[in-house]
Amino acid sequence: MRIAILAHEKFPDRAKTALGVLRYGDYDVAAVLDRAAAGDRVGDHVGDVQDAPIVEGMADLEPDAVDALLIGIAPIGGGFDESWRDDVRTALERGCDVIAGLHYFLEEDEEFAELAAENGCELWDVRNPPADLTVSQGLAKEVDAEVVLTVGTDCSVGKMTTTMELVRDAREAGYDAAAIPTGQTGIMIEGWGNPIDRVVSDFTAGAVEEMILEKGDEHDYLFVEGQGSIVHPAYSAVTCGILHGSMPDRLVLCHEAGKEVIHGYESFSLPSLERYVDLYEGLAEPVNEARVVAGALNTRTVDDEEAAREAVEAYESELGVPATDVIRFDTDGVLEAILE
Repeated sequence: MRIAILAHEKFPDRAKTALGVLRYGDYDVAAVLDRAAAGDRVGDHVGDVQDAPIVEGMADLEPDAVDALLIGIAPIGGGFDESWRDDVRTALERGCDVIAGLHYFLEEDEEFAELAAENGCELWDVRNPPADLTVSQGLAKEVDAEVVLTVGTDCSVGKMTTTMELVRDAREAGYDAAAIPTGQTGIMIEGWGNPIDRVVSDFTAGAVEEMILEKGDEHDYLFVEGQGSIVHPAYSAVTCGILHGSMPDRLVLCHEAGKEVIHGYESFSLPSLERYVDLYEGLAEPVNEARVVAGALNTRTVDDEEAAREAVEAYESELGVPATDVIRFDTDGVLEAILE
């Protein structure tokens, strides 16, 4: 499928969905829409993803240039920014499908629903969960696969990226591994999954368990995409639901180099890494004992390669387990700790 990705004024740093799709998605990306960076190319900002031109909007593309428009930003709260409306409208008028990972459902927007019907388009609201979810039965630990969960010190520290990189590298090493997508970006990449942060609270663990049970006897390793952080003042409930629903055997702690406060909630300081390990392992233990066996450090804010390597080494030393930056460096030591 040939797509355009909407990332207005957020690309690349605050457009993690756009970056995830560019890096891992099975899409042919014709363009990224970003008014602030129009005239550039993706490669001018990020060097390890699919390249594409950056343009101001859908109107700058030929009418038949793409099959779909994908909204590649997920702001806090998941709302729809009205400044995007012209681009979505243009896409639908041209017969393009629209893929969105917002809490605002496009299919419930009267204008978009009418345009989609008139032009034979599909509105895929990725965060709209199935209607038949239920509570957890506490069965995830019974599957044959080893379950690995990425957990974080905050949102947007690299849990999805770490999950996808580890799955890819495990497969390349000859292991039978699969990703369990729990958020909008992972679902867009994999083409299936449950959007855990949109599920009724009582059903959160059950929605994760359902996916574990579906895939757990088909693969040797399941890598579960984590969400949020156990100390996050807004999203900790999602984090806990995934932890208990997946009943992981092993945990990978993800962190961003230099981060000291919670993004968007800067009055909340991050606890020590030791505290995070105690919290995640302690919360998991009554349901299914799990240990932090590896770490992933996001060094995107560190320009110097040697400084980034030193930051990873310090992180590894503090955690007491193998660590890496999964984008910047190899994952060999981390994978060995996970797969041994």
